Amino acid sequence: MSATAIFSASPKLSEPLGLFGGTFDPVHYGHLRLAEEAIAHLGLGGVRWIPAGQPPHRGQPQVTAAQRLEMVLRSTAKNAHFSVDASEVEAAAPSYTVHTLERLRGELGTDQPLVLLVGADAFAGLSTWHRWRDIFALAHVAVSHRPGFPVEACSLPAELAAEFNNRRLAEAGGLKILPGGSIVTFAMTQLAISATQIRKLLANGLSARYLLPDSVLDYIELHQLYKSP
Repeated sequence: MSATAIFSASPKLSEPLGLFGGTFDPVHYGHLRLAEEAIAHLGLGGVRWIPAGQPPHRGQPQVTAAQRLEMVLRSTAKNAHFSVDASEVEAAAPSYTVHTLERLRGELGTDQPLVLLVGADAFAGLSTWHRWRDIFALAHVAVSHRPGFPVEACSLPAELAAEFNNRRLAEAGGLKILPGGSIVTFAMTQLAISATQIRKLLANGLSARYLLPDSVLDYIELHQLYKSP
């Protein structure tokens, strides 16, 4: 599919599918709550998790892509609304979002509403992403934010602010009308958990329990991941 495709309204579209990409180094409860709350707030039929194989915007993760994939599989296994896409982990090329969306459009067709899930901080840097404008030709973008701190155009770079103002939906129900092209925001429960925090705790021999699922922590301990050299 061309990234310049023009969408037309269709009454036969299925429920929007959320797409959640990231390094998940490691996956934790903050990630899981974002995906869970996105389903509720946005009326998604499910969320497809897409662990990055070679993230282009940051250094190589401390653990292997296969290990990060396994942790995502373990953390999502008991949620029927979650699925995991291993394609980026298996690919030899860097994991650019626009390439992932083009692949999914080829797989799912032009009518399926796709919703890219991102946090407010990541969205603020969207205009630095590879072929960032083409993302809107391939999917909607849903931006999560802290309660009481909505995303505002005045806090965004000028080019992105213009897209935000032009594409923003007042109601998430509009995600079902077209396969892509809109921006919607939603407040999610604020959990002060970060992968960086977890890695530091583990590197210092401290407990990370209750910050991430036991199934993931058991895997980390079994393979001695994130330990200081």
